[in-house]
Amino acid sequence: MTKLNLTRPLVFFDLETTGVNIGTDRIVEISYIKLFPDGHSEGKTYRVKPTMLLMGQEVAMHIPDEASAVHGIHDEDVANCPTFKELAPEIADAMRDCDLAGYNSNRFDVPLLAEEFMRAGVDVDLKKAKLVDAFTIFQKKEPRNLTAAYKFYCGKDLEGAHAANADITATLEVLEAQLERYDDLPTSVDELAAYTGSAQQYADFAGRIIYNEKGVECFNFGKYKGMPVIDVFRRDPSYYSWIKQGDFPEYTKGVCTRIYLSK
Repeated sequence: MTKLNLTRPLVFFDLETTGVNIGTDRIVEISYIKLFPDGHSEGKTYRVKPTMLLMGQEVAMHIPDEASAVHGIHDEDVANCPTFKELAPEIADAMRDCDLAGYNSNRFDVPLLAEEFMRAGVDVDLKKAKLVDAFTIFQKKEPRNLTAAYKFYCGKDLEGAHAANADITATLEVLEAQLERYDDLPTSVDELAAYTGSAQQYADFAGRIIYNEKGVECFNFGKYKGMPVIDVFRRDPSYYSWIKQGDFPEYTKGVCTRIYLSK
C-alpha cells in the first residue's frame, strides 16, 4: 500500500542515453511506471534509435562505447527501433497532465527529455509538472548512489543496474521505502517536489537562467551572470545571437528567444 498522496498521476521515468550532454546527447531507452490516484499503475519501456541532423538530414547517431559500457545498449540493438520523433506523441500522451519522478531526474532526465520533445516538435509543457527526485531525498538523508540506496532502503541487490526498467523500478521501491522510513517526509507530490527541488528557481531546466527575488529571469553563467536577461539583450543584442548559435540546450534557447522578442 503506497504512502504517496496523489491528486493526479505520477510518472516515474528513467532514460538511458548516448552520453551526459543535455544539449547534444540522445535517448536510447526510456522506461516509465505511471501511478494513478486510485492505486493502479501501468508502464512501458521503449528502445530508441538515436538520430541527429547532418547537413539538413536526419541520420542515425552512434552510441559511444563508453555509454554502451554503462547501459549495455549498442548501435545494433536499436538499429531497427523507432526514433524518438516517432515515439514522442505516444510518450507525451502518457506524461501529459502528470507529475514526474525519477532518480537524479531534476538535473538530467527531465532537461534531456524536454530537449527531445522540442526536437520532435511535440508540445509538452514539463514546467507544469511537479518534479519529485528520489536522489535528492537520498542525498539529504543518506548520501549514496542508486545501487546503495536500493540496498540500504530495500535490503536487496540491484540486478540489471543501468537498464532503464530496472533502474526506474528500483527508484519507485526506494521512494516507497523512504516514505516508510522517514515520518517527516511529506506524502503529497506538491510537497515532495518542493522538498526535492532546488532552492533556486530555474527558468530553464539546465539552470542557465534563474529567477531573482523579484521573479525576473537572470543569467546564471558567463560575463552577465546575475543580470536580468532582458536588460542584457537590450544592451547587447549580439549576446542573444551568440546563445542561439552556441552549444546550449534548445529549451534554454527557447526561453532566451521568448525574452528577446518581448523586449
